[in-house]
Order: sequence, then C-alpha cells, then structure tokens
Amino acid sequence: MYQYKMVQVPPNIEVQAKQHRGNEAATYLEGIVNTHARENWEFYRIDAIGVNVKPGCLAGLLGQKEALNTYYVVTFRKQSS
Repeated sequence: MYQYKMVQVPPNIEVQAKQHRGNEAATYLEGIVNTHARENWEFYRIDAIGVNVKPGCLAGLLGQKEALNTYYVVTFRKQSS
C-alpha cells in the first residue's frame, strides 16, 4: 500500500529573456522531485485541477464573470510502513 503526498506548484514560472534557455520548466520540476526524493518520496504524476471562482454579490452586480483558474499538483508516493 502507498502513502500519497501532493504538492501544489505554480502554473507558470518566470525567467528573464536573456536567461531563457527553454528548459526552465524541466529544471524547476526536477528540483521539486529531487527535494522530495531525499525524503524517500517517489514522483508519481502531475495533475491539473480547475477551480471555478464565482464573483461575490457586488462583483456580480457590476458584471464580473466567473473565472476558471487552473492549478497544478505534483503527486508523490512511497510504500507505507
């Protein structure tokens, strides 16, 4: 049986144009995976989760629409003791 641990990561990362190499996302995720691997967590998968944010009463009256925000969660697992 496995234990699972989920870590939310930002949907976007920022880099300066002169530092852009094209591998920033992989490098970022590699750091997260390696950090958790040191604690014996195994990378399992990445999931996208949509959260529909409805405007409050006043915002709705002023015409604000619902907004869909997407979040990403990295799931790790390890054998239960």
